[in-house]
Amino acid sequence: MADNNYIKDSTSKFICPTYARYPLGVDRARGCFLYDFNGREYLDLLSGISVCNLGHSHPEVVSAIKKQADKLIHVSNLFYQREQVELAQALLETCAMDKVFFCNSGAEANEGAIKLLRRYMKNIKKQDRFELITMSGSFHGRTLATLTATGQDKIKQGFAPLPPGFKTVEFNQVDGLEKAITPNTAGIMLEIIQGEGGIRMVSELFLDEVIRVCNRHDLLLIVDEIQTGMGRTGQFWAHQHYGLKPDIMTSAKALAGGLPMGAVLARDEIAQAFDAGSHGTTFGGNPLACAAALKTLDIISRDGLVRHAAELGREALEIFSRLKAKHPKKINDVRGKGLMLGIELTFPGTGIWRALLEKGFVLNLTQDTVLRLLPPLIISKKQIQDFAKTLDQLLHDSQD
Repeated sequence: MADNNYIKDSTSKFICPTYARYPLGVDRARGCFLYDFNGREYLDLLSGISVCNLGHSHPEVVSAIKKQADKLIHVSNLFYQREQVELAQALLETCAMDKVFFCNSGAEANEGAIKLLRRYMKNIKKQDRFELITMSGSFHGRTLATLTATGQDKIKQGFAPLPPGFKTVEFNQVDGLEKAITPNTAGIMLEIIQGEGGIRMVSELFLDEVIRVCNRHDLLLIVDEIQTGMGRTGQFWAHQHYGLKPDIMTSAKALAGGLPMGAVLARDEIAQAFDAGSHGTTFGGNPLACAAALKTLDIISRDGLVRHAAELGREALEIFSRLKAKHPKKINDVRGKGLMLGIELTFPGTGIWRALLEKGFVLNLTQDTVLRLLPPLIISKKQIQDFAKTLDQLLHDSQD
């Protein structure tokens, strides 16, 4: 029988070392819990990095996958497929978009959005504009285009020369945006809440400036909802908190309940820039992923999980704010919306993160000091309180 050490050693032997893996091997998962190869239970406050919004192995999603697998798994996009149409209709009902392109990941969705932006300017607007402005601290993927769009230098090391056509400005700094515009500028891309950037939230002042600049210079606005979408922030899409109407939006992560899937959504006029042969992907929108996604959308709506995320998120912020007041020298800030939450420590957080893992709580550490929580949307208030109680004790016991 495989155990943690065997899996760890075999991973090092056979798999490229591209991930700094946690000292934990996961054998199975159910609901809000992970289980290692020794059967130990962990409360999952990360949900596969905002993927398993319904929790792990939701029985209805599993049933939908099994049923679809018996019927049709893959035929490619050379054929019309009922599952794609049903999912597209359901997905577009959640937002003010008209068309969708299905793909397999967040990076692929953002790559598709960048291609759509350029092709729209070239083929529809008959202009040579191609440059995209993105934000410091952002994260948009690891393809050559999307890592160039990402506003973090650490993920770009060793991949030069990077493709041209990207410019990064300071997130939430109003003064820098207008100055970055050139005759080549085609659009602006941003996350409403930066996940990998440390749960940094867009300010309303900055968002107003983004809208003003886009309107003044006839730019397209792309909103990256890959981590923030599917009810995560207490609205179905994070931009809906602000009444924002993007031109292009991207989705992935939680879209198909744990199966790989991404999507580019756009207004009809913009979507017309894609025609037959201009873009594509072999596996995008395969029937199996579509069936899982359709059931995921149904459950989120039926079970009121967006509302639950909003209400529990407010309660969690209150709980964590009390922790901040109790440990003012150790917690610098608590922030977030819905169940996308960050607790920023005043010191490097690796020790606290590791201690939480040893206590049975799985979460993420970003930007060296931010404990990032992305729990399943089905999580309970008691489970949040259990985590807060453990963190409280660890902070009390840690050195000042």
